[in-house]
This record gives sequence, C-alpha cells and structure tokens, in this order.
Amino acid sequence: METPLELSFQHVEPTEEIKDLVREKVDQLDGIYDGITSCHVYIRAPHQSQRTGDLYEVTIEVRIPGKELVVNRHRHDQPEREHLKVAIRDAFDAMQRDLKSASRKLQGDVKQIDGPLQGKVVEIRYDEGFGQIMATDHRLIYFHENSVADGGFKDLKQGDTVELAVNTDDSAIGPQASSVRPIGSMKYDPNG
Repeated sequence: METPLELSFQHVEPTEEIKDLVREKVDQLDGIYDGITSCHVYIRAPHQSQRTGDLYEVTIEVRIPGKELVVNRHRHDQPEREHLKVAIRDAFDAMQRDLKSASRKLQGDVKQIDGPLQGKVVEIRYDEGFGQIMATDHRLIYFHENSVADGGFKDLKQGDTVELAVNTDDSAIGPQASSVRPIGSMKYDPNG
C-alpha cells in the first residue's frame, strides 16, 4: 500500500487489540488485491437502540488505481452489531468481495451473459428523437430513433425492456446502440 493505513475512532475506545485486528484485516486485503493505494477505516458507535444498545458502524474506503471502493456497515437494530469485532469482520468481508470483483474485472474474467445484450429504457425524448438505455452490463447507452426496429421509436416508453447491439466504436457521446428491439421481459437481471 502506497499510503499508510488511516484509522479513526468516534465514541469508541481505540484499544490496541482493535487496532491490531484492523491492521491484520488490511493486510489480508493487500493479499487479495495487489495495487491498493490507500485504506481508511472509520469505526463509530453513534447509535443507541432501546432494544440492543450500542450498534457499531464500520466504514472502509479503499483506493485502487482508477477507483474508490467504499463499504459502510451500519445495519440498524441487529443484535450482532453490538459486538465491535463482528462489525469489523462483516465490513472487511464485504470489502474482500468488492476487491475480488474488481480484480476479476481488471483481468477480464467477468461473467459472460449468453445471448444479446439487454437493458431498460431510462430516458426517451420523442421531440428530439433519441433516448438512453441502462444495459445489463451497467453501461448507459444512447440510441437514436432510427436504430429502433420496425420504426417503433414512438411506441417505446421509459422502463421498457429491449435487446440491443452496440457500435464497437464509441461516439463523442459514449456508447451508441446500432439496433434496438423491444422485448417482453429481461432474461438476465443484473441486480438479481
């Protein structure tokens, strides 16, 4: 790591045991993703719950080249959040998953989706003849009314699901669909 660990406590006693636990967890992150430039860990005990007492919050900010990953664990009113070590473990487990995902994407080992690219219409401007689609690969893709199959641009509505083909060369406005075809429902749910 290029920058030393930054660790801060709010309403929590900064014991050596907790500091050592956090350092150990940060070392494990370094083993998962080679190239972490900095790590900031914030530990707070701000919430008093009548049912469960103090509930700890652990926020981890990790910077890697070109990206910042943030995990903020503060599930309210869950009894296990009363234990600081459990809160730290849960937050670092989530960060490990995020770093593994970032590493796979960097290596090009991302899950391939069978079939054509799909998405949902998130914006449509009938008067200007264009719209935008949020694709299942999380790209925002522009489309022109001429790219809609069978001249069905005026029939599209925000929220409609579509299949699309994207030009390999991005235009000045970003990725652009070369063809858009309305479909019944998505076969792949990126959030599912």
